[in-house]
Amino acid sequence: MLTVKCFRFPCVKHLTTTIFRTSNSKSKNLKKQASELLEYSQEENVKSIAAEHFSLFTNFITSEEETSLITEIDTKWRRLKYQKGHWDNAIQDYRELEIRDWRTHNASIIQRIQEVAFDDGDVKNNLIHVLDLSPIGFINPHVDSTRFCGRVIAGLSLLSSCVMKYTHKGDASIWFQALLPPKSLYIMKDRVRYEFEHEILKNEDSMFKGEKVTKSRRVSLLCRSKPHIEHDDKPGQLFKPITLFENT
Repeated sequence: MLTVKCFRFPCVKHLTTTIFRTSNSKSKNLKKQASELLEYSQEENVKSIAAEHFSLFTNFITSEEETSLITEIDTKWRRLKYQKGHWDNAIQDYRELEIRDWRTHNASIIQRIQEVAFDDGDVKNNLIHVLDLSPIGFINPHVDSTRFCGRVIAGLSLLSSCVMKYTHKGDASIWFQALLPPKSLYIMKDRVRYEFEHEILKNEDSMFKGEKVTKSRRVSLLCRSKPHIEHDDKPGQLFKPITLFENT
C-alpha cells in the first residue's frame, strides 16, 4: 500500500489518499501544494472534476536530481535543433525524443514517477517521451492519441515554470489551469485526460490569476500508461504522422 499525503483540489490543505500497490512498491509521502497553483472557470463542476482526475506535486525531485536528468538528456540531442512546427501544428519551437534506458540514478526517478502515477491495472510504457520547448515554444490545445496513450499521463517539469490550461472539448467555458513550477509532477487521468484538451500557453498569453508568467526553456518527461489495444513501442513510433496527437 502506498500512502500519498497530498493536496486534493479544490479547498482542502492536506488529504491523505491511499493508493494500493503491489507489495514491493516503495512507500513515499508527498506533499501537494495549496490551491494557489490552480485556477478555475466559473462552471461549478470543474473543481470536482479536477479534484478527482488531476494531481500536482511540487518539489517531486531535488535540484540535484533535476540537474542529473538535464545533463543526461542534453547528451542525447546531438545536433538536433528546435523545430518550428509539429506536423499538425500542435507544438511550436520544440524538439523531442524517447528514452528507454536511463542512467541508474535517473532510472530511479522514473520509477518513482511510475509508482505514484499508475494503478495496478495500468500497463506502463517504458518509453519516456522527452519534450524540450524553447523559450518561445508552446503547445496548442490537443488530446493525446488514444492509440498510443492510455488513461494516465504524468509529466515531470524541469527548468522553467509554465501555465498549462485544460479546456473541455465540448464547452470552452469549462476550464481550469495549473501553474507548473520546475521539479513538479502533474498527473492527469480519466476524465481530464480524455475530455479536456490541454496546452502550454504562449508567453504573450501566459497569465495566471492576473499575473504574467514568462516561460524560459522548459523540458518535460512524460510517462504514459499503455492503451488497452497493444501497439509496437519501438523508439520513434510516437513521432510518425497521426500518432502522437490526434485532431479532435
